[in-house]
Amino acid sequence: MPKGSNAPVPTTALRVELGWRSGPGVPDADASALLLVNGKVRSDSDFVFYNQPAHSSGAVRHEGKRQSGDQVTDTLLVDLARVEPTIETVVLAASCDGGTFGAVPDLYIEVRDAGRDAVTARFDSTGATVETAFVLGEFYRRQGAWKFRAVGQGYGSGLEGLATDYGITVDEPQHAAPAPTAPVIPPVTAATAPPASAPPAPARPLAAAPPPPPAPPTAPVRLTKVTLTKAAPSVSLTKQGGTSGALRVNLNWEVHKQFSGWGSKLGRAVAMHADLDLDLCALYELTDGSKGVVQALGNAFGALHRPPYIHLDGDDRTGALSSGENLTVSLDHKQAFRRILVFVTIYEGARSFADLHARVTLQPQHGAAIDFSLDECTVPSTVCALALITNTGSDLVVQREARYLVPERGVSPQRTVDHAYGWGMNWTPGRK
Repeated sequence: MPKGSNAPVPTTALRVELGWRSGPGVPDADASALLLVNGKVRSDSDFVFYNQPAHSSGAVRHEGKRQSGDQVTDTLLVDLARVEPTIETVVLAASCDGGTFGAVPDLYIEVRDAGRDAVTARFDSTGATVETAFVLGEFYRRQGAWKFRAVGQGYGSGLEGLATDYGITVDEPQHAAPAPTAPVIPPVTAATAPPASAPPAPARPLAAAPPPPPAPPTAPVRLTKVTLTKAAPSVSLTKQGGTSGALRVNLNWEVHKQFSGWGSKLGRAVAMHADLDLDLCALYELTDGSKGVVQALGNAFGALHRPPYIHLDGDDRTGALSSGENLTVSLDHKQAFRRILVFVTIYEGARSFADLHARVTLQPQHGAAIDFSLDECTVPSTVCALALITNTGSDLVVQREARYLVPERGVSPQRTVDHAYGWGMNWTPGRK
């Protein structure tokens, strides 16, 4: 589609892909959406992005990134049938982290019918220079139907500038306010003191009680995020604001296979392993010395409000961020943790993690999202250590592991990861 053009779209569930080609020196990009009434959001909750991945209506969800070779996509799921009647426009935006869009090759936005996996609209953005954010497209209502418009409007002020332009309140670093200055009261002298014979001031009627102070405003949106890499593999949860509430750990994945004779715009065909079953698990050690595992195997799903304060939400086989494999850790009980090792095993459907394009996201209830991708697996591994969370006494530190392990013959994946990290537990066979 050329810039400024529009096309009708179905009101079924849609996949909106922001895509580009990665490489040395190419900055990361992120997809986001804003739901507008009269050109503005109604509240900060109408902003969907990596730190706020789902709209309360369920109409828009941020699904997350995938990478296949040098092709990267960041996906939003949009169900136009669930968009509230007052919403007139759903803006589809992109922001750049650590550079400008002039250094991001082959940037595009593509709208696909999620049910039929058919392309409905596509806009290739060209000519970017110093922009750090773009409105690439938008869904808008016209005479009771939805259309997609290719926009291509750039911003030099990043995601913050784009968000505030649509009415989002963005969290900014707080600076200490200057100490209040006491009012200057002139000394009472003979010249200024009232004469002793002066009549007393008339009594004033009692004033009505002052109104209660207004309710504090909702917390502004935090745009910061942390991506862990080999060069910078760890981060402090405390410094990121993640000191209480729930910490949600998500693993999402996608398996690609190459087939000859199948054409696509990306030059590949995608086949999902319907029988692939990955299990997100956690080894824990508490400060009272107790140890254990949270996993679907043996129905050891844990608990959030009693020890071990870790809960496995369920057992999923899709790999999607909207469901996927999720663990929740209660940071309200962070003093009870000594260390937590989050890992993943292959229960069935594959012999190794080869061709698995996986991403791990740790989302504190309060604070910046922490994410990282897994390296390509080149060994016959059926268990991968993902992240190690350690209590240092004054902080919780998240360490990216992304470590593929190869079990010895007859040794379970759980026992293998236990041995690698010195947990020292006894293991017996289990089923789910």
